[in-house]
Parts: sequence; C-alpha cells; structure tokens
Amino acid sequence: MRPAAVFWIVLLAAPSAWTADSWITIDTPMKPPAWAFLERQLLQANSKAAEKFGAKYLDSRGYLLHTPRWGTLDGPDDAIETFYNWTLLHALGGSDTVLTLFKKALEGHYKQYGELRTKLTKLAENGAYYKEFITQSDWFHTGEGMRGLMFLGLSDPNNATFRQRMQRFAAMYMGEDPEAPNYDPQNKVIRSLWTGSKGPMLHQATVYDWVGDPVPGSFHLLHNKAGRSKLLDLKTYYPKMLAHCKDYLDSVGDHPLNLAATHLALNAYMTTHDSKYRDWIVEYVTAWKQRTEQCGGNIPTNVGLDGKPGGEYNGQWWKGTYGWNFTIYDGEIEEIAHRNTFAAGSWPGFANALLVTGDQSFIATLRRQMDNIYAQKRIENGRTLLPQMYGDPRGYHQNGSPSWYHYTANLFTDRLLEIYFWSMDRKDLERLPQNGFLGYLEGREPDFPEKALAADLEAVRRTLRQMDADTTTADTRLADYLQALNPVHTQALTMLTLGAYLAGNIWSLHARFRYFDPERRRAGLPEDVAALVEKLSAGAATLTLVNLDATEARTVVVQAGGYGEHRFDSVSWNGKSRQMEGPTLWVRLEPGAGSRLEFQMTRYVHQPSLAYPWDRGWYPGPAR
Repeated sequence: MRPAAVFWIVLLAAPSAWTADSWITIDTPMKPPAWAFLERQLLQANSKAAEKFGAKYLDSRGYLLHTPRWGTLDGPDDAIETFYNWTLLHALGGSDTVLTLFKKALEGHYKQYGELRTKLTKLAENGAYYKEFITQSDWFHTGEGMRGLMFLGLSDPNNATFRQRMQRFAAMYMGEDPEAPNYDPQNKVIRSLWTGSKGPMLHQATVYDWVGDPVPGSFHLLHNKAGRSKLLDLKTYYPKMLAHCKDYLDSVGDHPLNLAATHLALNAYMTTHDSKYRDWIVEYVTAWKQRTEQCGGNIPTNVGLDGKPGGEYNGQWWKGTYGWNFTIYDGEIEEIAHRNTFAAGSWPGFANALLVTGDQSFIATLRRQMDNIYAQKRIENGRTLLPQMYGDPRGYHQNGSPSWYHYTANLFTDRLLEIYFWSMDRKDLERLPQNGFLGYLEGREPDFPEKALAADLEAVRRTLRQMDADTTTADTRLADYLQALNPVHTQALTMLTLGAYLAGNIWSLHARFRYFDPERRRAGLPEDVAALVEKLSAGAATLTLVNLDATEARTVVVQAGGYGEHRFDSVSWNGKSRQMEGPTLWVRLEPGAGSRLEFQMTRYVHQPSLAYPWDRGWYPGPAR
C-alpha cells in the first residue's frame, strides 16, 4: 500500500460498508409533461439511428467500412471514436441493440487494426494494438478513442472481458507490466508523451510516428478545409500531412495529458475494488498537485524523468509538445497554430482523484489554475479576452522572457462549469454565464429542457438525412470521416436526466443521479419512465419522475451519483418524507403516476462502484 493513500482508505467507506437502502411508492397521477415525451422519443430515436448506422457502416465482422491507416490525424483512435457515446446512450436507457452493436464494433476494431502494417514507423509494423491496447500514442488521442470503452462498465459491470482488460491496461501505467514500463514509481512520472502497450517513447518521435504511411487512393481529408467536399489524392497530399506534425517531435517526460490514464485504474478499481488501483490514482495525481504548486499554481506541460517541472527543458515548465508554449507553424494549413492541451487530461485526472477520495483540494488546484489565467484578463471593445498560452510570445523557436500571450474570447466556460459541478461552491458561479443548462438550474430558463431535447432530436434527424445522402465508399473514407455521421446525440439527456455535464473529449461520469431497471436487470431508465433534474446544490437535489404508461406500473432504481459515490440522506415527495442512508432509492411508479422528489444528500462519501444495485446485496422487496 502506498502511504499517500492511507488516509483516504480510512475516510471513505468501501462498497461493502454501504448499509442502507429505501423504497417508496408514487401513486399520484401526473399530467404527462412535454419534456417527458421528448425524452422517451429521443431515447428511441437515438437507438434506431444507431441501428441504421451500424447496418450501413459496419460489416458482418464488426469492421468499420473505411480505409484503415496508422496516425493521429485519421488513425485507429478516430475509427473507434465514431462510437464514443453509444455506451453512454445505453446507460441512459437506449436499446440493448445499441450495446450489442458497440461490442461488435469494438471487437471488430481490435481485429481490423490488428491487421494494419506500417513501413515508415515501427509503432504499427505488427499492428496498431498489442494486448488490445494501442502500441504507443499520446493520451489526447488514446483518451478520445477509449471514451466508449470507458463507459462500457456502466451497462455491463459483470463482463469478465471488460474487467480483465481494465486490469491489464491499468497494469501498463502502474509499473506492473514489464513490457510496458510507462510509470516510474520512484519519481511518480509517466515517462513520455508517447506511451502504450509497448512502453514509453524515450527519444524524439518522427513525423511518421504521428502521420503513418501513405496509402493509395483519393480520400476526404477532414484536416484540410476542402477535404470534406472533394477527394484529395493521399500520396500527393502526404507531404502536407507530414508538415502538420513537423514540430510535434519532443516526447520525453511526463505531460498533463497522461493524467487521463487514471481512467484505466478507476475502471479497474470500480470492477474489482482492489485498493491498489485507488492508491495509484491518489499517488499519481497528488504528485501532479504538488508540481502544480511548485509552478505557482500553473499545471506544468513538461515534467522531467527526474520528477521535476520542466525537467527536460532546463526548468521551463511551459515547454513541450502540446504545452503552454506550443505555438507552431502548421505546414498543412500554412498558418501559425496555438495548441495548448493543459486541461485535456488534467481536468478528468484530478476529478478522478476527487471520486476516490472526496477531497475537494484536487478541484481547488484546477480553480487556482483558472484564477491565474483570469488574473491576466483584458477588456477590449467590451469583450473579455483571456490568454491561451504562456512562454515566448514571439514564437516557439525563440527565447524571450516568458509571459502570457495569444488572447482570445475563449473564457474556458466548459472547464469552469466542471469545476462548479464538482465543487457546488456558489463562488464558482461568479465567472459563469447563467444560461443554458446552468441558467435552467438557477431558475432563469424554465423552457430549457424542452428546447434542448427538441434540438437533440432534430440533430438525430439531421444526421440521419446526411447519412442517407452519403454516397462515399469505404475506399474514399479514412477513420475520421464517419465521426460526423454518428447519429447518436446524448448531451441533453445526460444533463437533464443525470444532472451531469460532460466537457472535453475524455470523461468520467460525474453525475448526481443514475437509473436502473430491476425488471430487465439492466442500467438505464425503464421503459416509459422519464426523469428530469430540476435543481442542484451542494447538499440537495430535486428530481421529477413520471411513468408515461397509463396501464402498467414501473419500478426504477435511482442511484446517488454515476458510480454510487454520493449518499441520499432523506427524500420528500407529495407531502411525505423518508430518512435514508444509502446510495439508492427504489421507486415504484403506479400507472400514469409521477412526482417531484426533493433529496437531501451528501456528495463524494462512498467509494465509486460499477456494481448493479441488486448485486450489492440490497433488495427492497415491497418496491417490486
């Protein structure tokens, strides 16, 4: 056991220590709300749309119908990212067919890209995957490609293959796999920007590592402005692709993108409850927390092999590929580009530490980073501008005095929203525009649910029309082309039913609620049941549940948190109340019945788990 985590083991109860559960019956008739019909319609439309996509773009083996290539521009991560939210859809209440199709696509993907062979880079000379994990890549791309897999456990926690994979993958980043020595436990660093099942890249990358081999044919190249509308010959265009990545070669040392690797240990922990996975998350993120403090509250974008910020750049913590000072000339688009990814892995990584510890100081680190950026704000022509970069404002290749630069109107709203939803500290609202989902929760936009659900429903229809009109063939499509034709839209459902806000491209399910169907023994809202989160605060939440079926009762299990990490303390409904002490409430909804439920709750007090409620030993018979 690592000493850094001992305190948290004592502080937070293990899943077996959750001792209480409750059930209630709701029999008050409710006029069916418009949002409830839209919710059920959107779940159904998403499910049917996924089936149509699978029928058109997957073959019988589960291979995606496109031309596989190695690379970060249009490579293996893009292919499986096409299905990034299908497991989330199922966990919300989508059809079982959606889950079946995702599993088919995942297994097909491993086989399809296992057949890939490259000559210009050794990374895929024997396939893109080894032990079912990418051989080497950066976590910006690895994390994007694994989003659907990371949420598979929400719907299939007892899947032995999923459990074994997560344990095997986590071992690659915890110093347990001798073939993949990505982690140095002494200095608490992941040793390179490029890591995977073949271990860390401890030398400069090549442009061929980033871009892969050219393949014969003409394709829709989406990283080119004209690439969607016309075909471009790849061999002719290939030098441009190499020019895109010519400044991406520095690789040695840790990077905040690597904090996304904590997702592997988190899923391994939530399926096995082996404390070593939790301990490693706390150890690694705590090391990053300390390094950030050493940099005045700024998350360093390079940590040396010695564990020191800027260790590969003479102490210049802002340097490195995808770093604060990563201002380059992109030879493909022939423009200066600013590509700083300091938040992409650090936000989800620090939030994973919150999940397993309940320690808000991890979120305080993210808040301080935003404080540092906002301290540099400018007001120009009535607009607030914030710096997006730090280092030499004259360009990446010169050595001027470091300072903040590249001011834009990007106010990091998504990242600030995440901080607020994790902290529920009213002070974190001060920088946020109170519109959209947040405005609705604050009582300013009561019509937001219907508008958001209708917008996503129209997005499903629009994408299906585009899919039906698509005349491309597999030999003209690369891996990224089909992402825009994924017809599954889950944002409104995620916000309104779960009280969750998913930003960025790498996720854990930080949610206030989740639902299970005990009749069908699966995750998601039961048939004909709709849910609407109406209010959220640090210690309370308001939820409306309704059964749209006028003839049959429904039972829904409501869980406190995406992984049961929260605790219900009491619930009030229709003039009744019940004291509670547990992460689930079983609710029987009589035909046509519904009610507003007001919960008092305590957040981040239980260890997160993927187990179904009925597998935790709690079964309140009367609710059935």
